[in-house]
Amino acid sequence: MVELHRLGVEEYKKVEKLPVTVVLDNVRSEMNVGSVFRTADAFLIERIILCGITPQPPKSEIHKTALGAEESVYWEYHPFTMDAISKLKNEGYMICSIEQVHDSVSLECFSYDNGQKIAIVLGNEVKGVSQEVVDASDLCVEIPQHGTKHSLNISCCAAIVMWHCFSREI
Repeated sequence: MVELHRLGVEEYKKVEKLPVTVVLDNVRSEMNVGSVFRTADAFLIERIILCGITPQPPKSEIHKTALGAEESVYWEYHPFTMDAISKLKNEGYMICSIEQVHDSVSLECFSYDNGQKIAIVLGNEVKGVSQEVVDASDLCVEIPQHGTKHSLNISCCAAIVMWHCFSREI
């Protein structure tokens, strides 16, 4: 770790994080959850909120893909996504669902004031972000896609959006 200039878990926990929270709305795959943890660790995301049926650590498949990031990234669980959204709104977060909907903002146009607290909501692998959460969002952000498919795996989507937020800070 030292030769790679990597932080240990305790050091990582003390480092200032981006004011970005990732909310997983009924994501079913442990591997997707683990991948989101690993990416959140890489980009100094402050926390992950797991909601509904989203698996929670400790789970072997989460650990396998997170490579221990479930130990470094703060996380919490809420049985209902809307409870998490309400809490985040009360804490001053802008709720940004990553979803293809009418009037969504293309990712390259997604900007916000430095210091603004952002909650990135990612949905179920098949159904996407629930309509109730989309309706409660301050905006929806869409990743432009030009191939034959019209969706990305949520772990890929999460990585792209987290990088977008991180790159604004570096």
